[in-house]
Amino acid sequence: MVAFKKLYQESIVPELMKSGRYSNVMEVPKLEKIVVNMGVGVPGDRDELKSVAADLAKITGQQPVITHARKSIAAFRLREEMAIGCKVTLRNVRMYEFLHRLVHIALPRIRDFRGVSPTGFDQQGNYTLGLTEQAIFPEINPDNIKRVQGMDICFVTTARDRDEGFELLKNFGMPFAK
Repeated sequence: MVAFKKLYQESIVPELMKSGRYSNVMEVPKLEKIVVNMGVGVPGDRDELKSVAADLAKITGQQPVITHARKSIAAFRLREEMAIGCKVTLRNVRMYEFLHRLVHIALPRIRDFRGVSPTGFDQQGNYTLGLTEQAIFPEINPDNIKRVQGMDICFVTTARDRDEGFELLKNFGMPFAK
């Protein structure tokens, strides 16, 4: 949604400039990319992997990349180079469309939703959010779900610390818990 990019340029940047932290518009943090990752519970199951990849493609509007195991772990029955999930990296227009659908459509559909945890920030101001099911997105038909699948969503920003990343995502409308 181009409206979210316009919101950033016309509303969020001036709001963050008022804080006095930044002397230049180029110093204001921005959202670089969003990475959506879905792991497969049973490594090597091709049908499950196809189902997960199809769901992720519907949710993000972009074809996912299959991720493979880096090393073998006998306890998990995992061998090196075995397919274990898929991921999508969203940038520019698709990133803003996904952020809009996540904040305004998907998150409010979670039962007993009180906001996302504000503790998911790393030292550089990037935020990671875990969802427990893919059915909160309107693109997914709940009747066609074979197995409930969770996902990790990572918001990569140009922020210098946690506080800057928090302010940026809060201005985008991310519903953080109190």
